[in-house]
Amino acid sequence: MHFGIGFLLALAVSSAAVAARSLSRGGATAAILLGTAVYGFGGWRAAVLLLAFFISSSLLEKGLQPLGRRPAGAYAKSGQRDAGQVLGNGLTAGVFAILIHYNPGALWPWLGFAGSVAAVTADTWATELGVLSSSPPRLITRLQQRVRPGTSGGVSPAGTVAALLGSTVIGISAAILVPNPGASTSLWISGAGLLGALLDSFLGATVQCLYLCTLEKVETEQHPVHRCGALTVRSRGWSWLNNDLVNFACATSGALLANLIALAAGTL
Repeated sequence: MHFGIGFLLALAVSSAAVAARSLSRGGATAAILLGTAVYGFGGWRAAVLLLAFFISSSLLEKGLQPLGRRPAGAYAKSGQRDAGQVLGNGLTAGVFAILIHYNPGALWPWLGFAGSVAAVTADTWATELGVLSSSPPRLITRLQQRVRPGTSGGVSPAGTVAALLGSTVIGISAAILVPNPGASTSLWISGAGLLGALLDSFLGATVQCLYLCTLEKVETEQHPVHRCGALTVRSRGWSWLNNDLVNFACATSGALLANLIALAAGTL
């Protein structure tokens, strides 16, 4: 019955997201499978946390579109999320939802689930709100170096505050929803989410594959053709490490860090 309810809810949410042009058809298929698994294994509490990420991220993107501040030529994908984006952000949460089911009463799988959601929420909020910063972002590995808005690895005070807010929203929500949470559960999850988002920026600045537009001479995630119509060539990073995999690393690090922080604090 849990899986049936999860499927119907995931179908309804994904259909609405396709209608709102927040998800592609492939993204909707992945979201339905993921949502069914999360609700079926983790229950309604886990589903609510995952929905908090998806709904808040979609609302931010749609709400900021009229402002025209999102750098269209920087990101590999924009607008509708596809299957790769859905799984990159949510696959780790799906795995921990299964672990929740097979470890009833344990805190650690809940910390992993919420930590992963907090990390991708922090990263998404930082991406969407960071472009509103009045000061140019700086490369996380060389803070003295200013970079164009939308550059992978770029950080700004506004983006960092947005990341902290996003992870805190999930941390507080988890402390309310998680069965028998520890006294500091929200802190561990919020901290892990912020660190996961910073790791995402670090990977973007160091090893994520980026390309150079042969016409505009700017770095971009778009390949093989830039939005201007010109070809792009690889400029740096590992050829196989795209943004979807970086998001997966962000989510996984949030899950692991939430547990490591709790373990170090003696909560586990």
